[in-house]
Amino acid sequence: MADAREGPIAAPAPDHVALEGPPPRVSPSRARGAIVAIAAAALILAGFGIATRVHSRNTLEADAKKTAAPIVSVFEPERGAPTQEFLLPGTAQAFTDAPIYARTNGYLKKWHADIGARVRKGQILAEIDSPEIEQQLQQAKADLATAEANERLAKVTGDRYSELAKSDSVSKQEADNAAGGLAARHAATESSRANVRRLQQMVGFEKIEAPFDGVITARNANVGQLVDAGSGGSGRELFHIATLDRLRVFVGVPQTGSAAATPGLPVEVDLAERPGVRLPGKIVRNSNAIDPATRTMLVEIDLENRDGTILPGASVQVHLKLAGGAPTLLLPVSALMFRSEGPRVATVVQGNRAALIPVTIGRDYGNRLEVTSGLSPGALVIDSPPDSLIDGTVVQSSRAAPDSRKAAGERR
Repeated sequence: MADAREGPIAAPAPDHVALEGPPPRVSPSRARGAIVAIAAAALILAGFGIATRVHSRNTLEADAKKTAAPIVSVFEPERGAPTQEFLLPGTAQAFTDAPIYARTNGYLKKWHADIGARVRKGQILAEIDSPEIEQQLQQAKADLATAEANERLAKVTGDRYSELAKSDSVSKQEADNAAGGLAARHAATESSRANVRRLQQMVGFEKIEAPFDGVITARNANVGQLVDAGSGGSGRELFHIATLDRLRVFVGVPQTGSAAATPGLPVEVDLAERPGVRLPGKIVRNSNAIDPATRTMLVEIDLENRDGTILPGASVQVHLKLAGGAPTLLLPVSALMFRSEGPRVATVVQGNRAALIPVTIGRDYGNRLEVTSGLSPGALVIDSPPDSLIDGTVVQSSRAAPDSRKAAGERR
């Protein structure tokens, strides 16, 4: 039981204390400011999001274009030399070259020169045995003796009738007949004498002589072989002789250099068996006409060969230097594009865009080509352009080293 002295017991406090009086009022201006601030913040957030998306899209598009643009290697074309040098293939030919045939029929009795032998003019190469011709010569000499005897008799008769005619011992007709007989006998004598000379020459042809100084390059006859006169039909070549001290080379000069390929122009000649050695020569004549089939002009070059360095029939390379040619540019073969419209060269112009330029091709050096027109010296040429490249294509360019271009051209 509680002590009465402790006093009255306090009542428990309520859980919620009621606020006395009405809630505070917010002014309309402050509410509008809050709404504007919230709206501005929302717009800023929306604009930032839109700008971020646009920037991302533009960046993605630029990256895509950059990735899609082909990467090409570019270089500046090399200028050609002001003096054009043509390297022309040719064959060294003997300045004088002739086949030797028999001039009389018979059997080959003996030959005195074989292949490789150096002979002099008039030297006997072979001998032919032709007994028929010798017998005909003896007969012709006998006929000549008969004709001469008849002529002498006719002369005596003619002189006698001439003296008798002076005293009218014979008629004028008989004197004229004697004079005519003398003239006929004289003509028969001359005919017989000519026949003897012909047969003597035929007998002389039994010895085959060299027509000029040279070397025997072929021998096609053996002892005992029957040979016929002439160079056609049944006649066959017995020997072949050629000169060595002077040779000639025929080459075709392209039309672009034909005007400068004049007689007297010096040239140099290479031999395969003597690499690095160039022999001097000169142009002696040209055809003064362009062959419509090859578009070249035929030029003859003479070579002095007194020491026999160059053999007839040898393959040679002629270095022909012509001054005053049109300026040209040199490109590797890998830079050329062949289209249906003609050859094209791909270049890079302002804005890193490709431009296909039509060009005119000059000489072909194997791994490089000569361009005579259509391309400017400072152009940026694309090396190994893709086949799908067209005008206006955006490309990514990088400079190519000269050595790498040369190696690429040689591989191609």
